[in-house]
Amino acid sequence: MLKLICFLKAYRKSIFFVLVLVFFQSFSQLYLPTLLSDIVDVGIVQGDTDYILKIGVIMLLVAAGGTICSVVANYLSSQVATGFAKDIRRKVFSHVESYSLHNFNKIGTASLITRTTNDITQVQQVTLMILRMMVSAPMMCIGGIIMAVSQDAKLSLLLIVVIPLITAIILVVSRKSLPLFKLIQVKLDKLNLVLRERLTGIRVIRAFNRTEYEKARFVDANADLTNTAIKVNRIMAVLMPTMMLIMNFTTIAIIWFGGLRIEAGEMQVGSLMAYIQYVMQILFSLLMVSMMFVMIPRASASAIRVNEILEITNSIKDPEKKDSAIIKSGLLEFRNVTFSYPGAEQPALKNISFQAKPGEVTAIIGSTGSGKSTLINLIPRFFDIDSGSILVDGTNILDLSQENLRKEIGFVPQKALLFTGTVNDNIKHGKKEATKEEIQQAAITAQAEEFINSMTDGYNSLIAQGGINLSGGQKQRLSIARALVRKPRIYLFDDSFSALDYKTDAKLRAALKDETADATVMIVAQRVNTIMNADKIIVLDEGQIVGMGPHQELIKNCEIYREIVSSQLSEEVIA
Repeated sequence: MLKLICFLKAYRKSIFFVLVLVFFQSFSQLYLPTLLSDIVDVGIVQGDTDYILKIGVIMLLVAAGGTICSVVANYLSSQVATGFAKDIRRKVFSHVESYSLHNFNKIGTASLITRTTNDITQVQQVTLMILRMMVSAPMMCIGGIIMAVSQDAKLSLLLIVVIPLITAIILVVSRKSLPLFKLIQVKLDKLNLVLRERLTGIRVIRAFNRTEYEKARFVDANADLTNTAIKVNRIMAVLMPTMMLIMNFTTIAIIWFGGLRIEAGEMQVGSLMAYIQYVMQILFSLLMVSMMFVMIPRASASAIRVNEILEITNSIKDPEKKDSAIIKSGLLEFRNVTFSYPGAEQPALKNISFQAKPGEVTAIIGSTGSGKSTLINLIPRFFDIDSGSILVDGTNILDLSQENLRKEIGFVPQKALLFTGTVNDNIKHGKKEATKEEIQQAAITAQAEEFINSMTDGYNSLIAQGGINLSGGQKQRLSIARALVRKPRIYLFDDSFSALDYKTDAKLRAALKDETADATVMIVAQRVNTIMNADKIIVLDEGQIVGMGPHQELIKNCEIYREIVSSQLSEEVIA
């Protein structure tokens, strides 16, 4: 929580005004019972109407001033709390965007969403309460005790019993509820995870008739969260009735003993009325504190979870002294590169060495799990290698800023991911300042022009979340167009042609030749047809290079490549 408080620095002036206004509001509430006592004990007893009217007008002015202070303080504190939450969300979002893939996997998407929304909302709500009560509650409590003692010191002995009793109840309830509030947030993560999987995987669930099973998963996660929430609410539910019971019995005791003191002539009626008001203010201030203790444990648990996001340092960092080298040609070189995923027993890639030259197509092929996509993901530094070096134009990529490196890479991922928006917007993700002509040229090269023009609004047609209103091949072609519009020095195609039919695949590769003639092109593929004309083919097996060269050479010299080819092509084509 303390780390998040630094975000409040931008609201110092507003917070100061809130505290001043709350101070005056509390002062007015403490002053009113004294005025009421004067009216009863002086004005009414002496029958002085002018005095009653005079004090009455002062009471109205004090009450009006307190009300104005309260309204303005509420307005300013709401502004501070919402602005505070907005700043935290912006910081969390920008920090998460800098995460490496390992950092993402460590926390999980569902938990990140919960922490960015629900957890920050909890912090926002408790910030609003603290701003309203951090001055009001202590001042009302301490001021009320002082004023009550000044009215009647002997009667105030009741407070010695009441205040410690209420404090003990608040502490016991808070101690029992805090662990459960932390557990609620964890169970909310799980519920979000189940819900997200069910919504994103709805086609698979229906295809395999697993609807009832997924319903049961959701019901279990929902019931788990509900039961925990009920348990903590039962504990918190004890607080309010207990507080009210103590307050009512305290009022009865004050009236009883106060009546005896009035009868003995040791206290006046007006003083008793004022005393009751002060005791109520003391107890209500403790009630406000108890409400804060209801909110603070959950907000504390949420603040810890938000802090965890902010405290995670990105495992992939830019160099302190950034290399000023500019990527001109895109010559890519791997030198004895070894890489392991965190926690893995064996390296995913071992001693990988090769060159990918500008103007050439370098293809990577191998069985499932051989490390093809892993190798591609190392180039834009989605992961950092364990040993060896990756160089672009002779400069180690660790010496380049991630921004400078990635702006010269056109990356087409294995899973074609599109964003909500228009076709035009999705292609412009590759280059935000791209002209209409550049967008159209990229779409033509990617063989996407025909199906885009067949859509209702052409390039302005809306694409649903994740591109669910497009086929797999259409999504792949738009992803390729997004990379092409960037006109980078290095193109990385990670199995980006798998959803295309052979005719479209051939036309696309032919169009790419002219578009990428001066760039370094790396293609990961499962289909031999896609890469058999590449200048260099790298064959991977269990993370190691077992063959490298053009198609015909590998047919003769690489057994694994020959097996892959023979499983896809006829003997006549191989020969």
